[in-house]
Amino acid sequence: MPEQARWTRARLGRCGPPLDLLTARFDKHVYAPHAHDEFTIGVCVGGSEVIDYRGGHIRTGPGSIVVLAPGEVHTGGPATPTDGYAYRALYADPALLADGTLGSLPHFREPLVDDPELAAAFRLAHTELARCPDPLEAEARLPWLLTALSRRHSTARPASDRIPGAHGIALTVRDRLADELLEPPSLAALATDLGLSRYQLLRAFRTTMGMPPYAWLAQYRVTRARTLLESGLRPAEVAPLVGFADQAHLTRWFRRVLGVTPAAYRNSVQDTRW
Repeated sequence: MPEQARWTRARLGRCGPPLDLLTARFDKHVYAPHAHDEFTIGVCVGGSEVIDYRGGHIRTGPGSIVVLAPGEVHTGGPATPTDGYAYRALYADPALLADGTLGSLPHFREPLVDDPELAAAFRLAHTELARCPDPLEAEARLPWLLTALSRRHSTARPASDRIPGAHGIALTVRDRLADELLEPPSLAALATDLGLSRYQLLRAFRTTMGMPPYAWLAQYRVTRARTLLESGLRPAEVAPLVGFADQAHLTRWFRRVLGVTPAAYRNSVQDTRW
């Protein structure tokens, strides 16, 4: 396969800040020394890369997480002349990693992190959001994972997971999302309205509802879509009426929730009417 590097820009909330995602596979490419303003979070998905960092060498392998601090000069290339390497990376504002801690910016003493569960979650979220960067989904999934990374592996002190009034908070957020189905508010805006951090809002919602806000909203949209499909509308017509970006986005969630495509569902319910 040819070498490739593909950038995607996800937005954290409809009007929120951007977060860049990189999908890359190289056989020979060696990066020139450089630094980023953000934290660089990378997950190796194939081969092995050697990164020069803080006067030493980091050697990645499939499933390893690399955390490079803002402003730290680094470079990287294949571990051997015959090896290629592939990885997924995201570039996160430092504040995103401090949301679930007691205020201090995280410091990672060890840039190479061994956490298979978190690595798999990062890889899945990266892949799905690079394909369909839904703003609400990006705002829920990526900061949540970045906070988990900071709380598990940095020197920052985790904030308490106990959120007073979590049930009422979750119901308020649920109702706002349902009422503003086509243009849902960002989690950051909802958190500000409730006097919470985004992490606290997500924690309260997930604890009460058993899923993050974007998943609840997607399932609510699927329920609304079913009624419209049963009335005879086509999937392409239904998608924008319930807030999905397009028919593909509707189909992805419809199959997750009901196990069939919207078109198959529409055909089946119309057939049973006769």
